[in-house]
Amino acid sequence: MAQAAKKRILFVDDEPNVLSGLKRMLRGMRREWDMVFVESGPEALAQLNTIPFDVIVSDMKMPGMDGVQLLEQAMKEHPEVVRIVLSGHSEKETVLKSVRVAQQYLSKPCDPETLKLTIDRACALRDILINDSLKRVVSSIESLPSLPELYQEILEELQSDEPSIQKIGSIIEKDVAMTAKILQLVNSAFFGLPRHISSPQQAVTLLGIETTKALVLSVKVFSEFHNKKIPRKFLDALWSHSIATGKIVREIVKVENVEKGLADESYMAALLHDVGKLVLAASFPEGYGQIIKESNSEQVPIRIKELERFNTTHAEVGAYLMGVWGLPDAIVEALAFHHRPAECPVGRFAPLTAIHVASALEHLFNAKNQIDYSGEMDRRHLERLGLAERLELWERLSME
Repeated sequence: MAQAAKKRILFVDDEPNVLSGLKRMLRGMRREWDMVFVESGPEALAQLNTIPFDVIVSDMKMPGMDGVQLLEQAMKEHPEVVRIVLSGHSEKETVLKSVRVAQQYLSKPCDPETLKLTIDRACALRDILINDSLKRVVSSIESLPSLPELYQEILEELQSDEPSIQKIGSIIEKDVAMTAKILQLVNSAFFGLPRHISSPQQAVTLLGIETTKALVLSVKVFSEFHNKKIPRKFLDALWSHSIATGKIVREIVKVENVEKGLADESYMAALLHDVGKLVLAASFPEGYGQIIKESNSEQVPIRIKELERFNTTHAEVGAYLMGVWGLPDAIVEALAFHHRPAECPVGRFAPLTAIHVASALEHLFNAKNQIDYSGEMDRRHLERLGLAERLELWERLSME
């Protein structure tokens, strides 16, 4: 049996003592990783241009070319490389600068296990997408486009004399792209906030008006969807379906007495489960517009048409991006397998099960959100988990 190729990791820090510490700390990973340690941005770019890497881990404050400039260049020239910041500088200005170019952020000092898990996870995610050209496109995404009127609405609110936290949160909650980005940021180590934050309202409250304003107005973490090749009806229905799926999931986890952390992740996954459709629509508007037309005219699931064109589907695309952005494994798993839960080796009730059932029920009972013909449910998966008898109750909850 052929041995799996080692993953290549590039570490960049201008302090030799830090690099020496990393080498010692990660010595046990030498059988799994090929590691290169360099002291400057130009050295790092030279390495990236010489051999392929899977992950780059960089400090932020370095003389000459700093971490932001390095990662900007890496994103432009080598978008397939996962970009992680490992920095001891927590000044707001430094953090804000890194938000657009870093996919994940770790704070120094970082314990060895967290660093290893983060890098291992980033490497494992690369196997979700088998289409390398698509992987490069998805890896270069900084933010996803929002509905034009909601984008304008949040700009106006943030620029008003007395912006309201509640109003800002409610605007973000209406849009799948804004929700994805704000949940990425608030659940990462960028701002050192608690984990498992599942609502945009809670996220904005914790970030505060000034940080939210800086993220939106200065850093521009949100953008506007303006390509007319994607039908507006499709975008509206995409978000309506996501919101409605989230509501059903909330009812299911409540009646199943799911513990809070898992319940929060289930709701987050519900809001984001179709984010891959938005990624593909924004990245390939002409081709995806054709996919929507063919799906509607032939009345087949969109994922069938995605598979024909991209050799993958929105499920894997969304899971890959959210994973690279550092969202929890349970959410990535739910996104990747929400149409085919039997292929995931889960042995208990998890966000995946809740999202699979809720999305299918929402497609089944809500015709106005019918942008996809994906209402089938895997009952054998429920039987395997001993949950088949709960389906009747969940159906009732979804119709209330």
